[in-house]
Amino acid sequence: MNAIQTLLTDHIAIWTDADTEKKSGRGRSAGNAASVYGIRKLRELILELAVRGKLVPQDNDWNPTCLGDLGRWAVGSGFPTREQGLLGLEILFAKVSDMNLPENTKFIVTTNHTISREAAKRLRVNIHPAGTVVFPKIGGAIATNKRRILSKPTAIDNNCLGLIPNDGVSTEWLYLFLTSIDFTRYQAGTSVPALAQGVLEEIPALLPPLAEQHRIVAKVDELMALCDQLETRHNNAAEAHEKLVSHLLTTLTESQSAADFTANWQRIAAHFDTLFTTEASIDALKQTLLQLAVMGKLVPQDPNDEPASALLKRIQAEKAKLIAEGKIKKDKPLPPIAEDEKPFDLPQGWEWARLDELARLITKGSSPKWQGVSYTDNPEDVMFVTSENVGSYTLLLDSPKYVEKKFNDIEPRSILENGDFLMNIVGASIGRTAVYDIDILANINQAVCLIRISTFDLSRMFLLHFFNSETCLEYMFDKQVDNARPNLSMGNIAKFLIPIPPLAEQHRIVAKVDELMALCDQLKTRITAANQLQQKLADVVVEQAVA
Repeated sequence: MNAIQTLLTDHIAIWTDADTEKKSGRGRSAGNAASVYGIRKLRELILELAVRGKLVPQDNDWNPTCLGDLGRWAVGSGFPTREQGLLGLEILFAKVSDMNLPENTKFIVTTNHTISREAAKRLRVNIHPAGTVVFPKIGGAIATNKRRILSKPTAIDNNCLGLIPNDGVSTEWLYLFLTSIDFTRYQAGTSVPALAQGVLEEIPALLPPLAEQHRIVAKVDELMALCDQLETRHNNAAEAHEKLVSHLLTTLTESQSAADFTANWQRIAAHFDTLFTTEASIDALKQTLLQLAVMGKLVPQDPNDEPASALLKRIQAEKAKLIAEGKIKKDKPLPPIAEDEKPFDLPQGWEWARLDELARLITKGSSPKWQGVSYTDNPEDVMFVTSENVGSYTLLLDSPKYVEKKFNDIEPRSILENGDFLMNIVGASIGRTAVYDIDILANINQAVCLIRISTFDLSRMFLLHFFNSETCLEYMFDKQVDNARPNLSMGNIAKFLIPIPPLAEQHRIVAKVDELMALCDQLKTRITAANQLQQKLADVVVEQAVA
């Protein structure tokens, strides 16, 4: 038994270092933390050792049996919706959704629906006693490993199944045993997986004496509390690390002078190896590099460069020529740029411009359904690009969609050209922007904005960096309108404020960003490989312990 205690306590670094990366980035997906991988494996190991009799001293040999001999099946009932009261009736009625409780919560003490005693008797609904252990038996919820104990007599619906412990079987021990089983190994069906009682009841089990069951439950509770402490400590340290990285990176973008910037960067550089140790911290660094780039703080200015004001005059002349030739429409007058609109001060030689001053076309697509157009499987038709196909910097075209060619006749304005910017303007993916850099006949739907720049006197990669920068993303989230779904209007997109460096500096910025992003990606790859190794170590320790 000392070996087991050593296994649990002497490998703390393995359990806590094998981390599950948090999603990084802005918006609704950011900051969703999963449980720490190593600690999750430790919890699984504790359960596995518990049900194998390796966690506490044994009074005698365990009794080999099977799941079906540990209790009686608690079968769910198909119960008419009209008979299910919301709350307040005499009998709880539990569904799979009632098992969505906070982690480590064992008991169902209330449900979203209740039924009356009269209806239960009339419809012959099964009422299961307190102490019944229930779980999902149909659908994707099987894989969630939800196990719950009924705290009072309760009916369950027919998407659930349960086990009522026999005499000599502790409810809490049965809960542990069921939690240790991966039911996906026993499910049948492809489109809708399901569990069959006949299959489940043959699952092998080792039944300890009742007194030992209680000792096992007590030891598991003790060790799970230790896991909680480890996870809390780990997450607190990770949160503090994330805040420190964020604070130090912010000092760079908020530096008021070259000397201030240099001092702030030296502070980061001195602790670089301890600051940038996670994928999320590298993503934060990359975002800061983008912000520094569009603020003019990434490369030095050259006073010999042609100023951006001359560049903008040429762009205006090009647009005027296109308007005179009837190739584009005359823009609606734009409001002058007010001082309080400018998010930061520009270096000498730079200028602010609204996006509409740089673009010959800003538009969005339409829905095939609205236009009476059908989807097809024919690559000879028109490829149809939706928000799902537009990532940050990258087109996501592994599974392209197509529509009938007549869609282009109906919506010619949104036919794509190589070099167009595509920006998501609806829903959770607002702000993701990429360049359409292929020569395939395509059109877009109403969730995607097409931005076609009117000149080649601008670096498209510089603009793409700006569209994916913190400044632009903040503008998008500030200007979005939230009706049924958040969305950006064409009018607000046209008013985007763009910082324009001299053309020569644009190219220097892009080259420096490419260089630094490549270094970040190399570092991120090493971090990912190291984390995968830590996870593998945790897996190996678990495998050896239960071998």
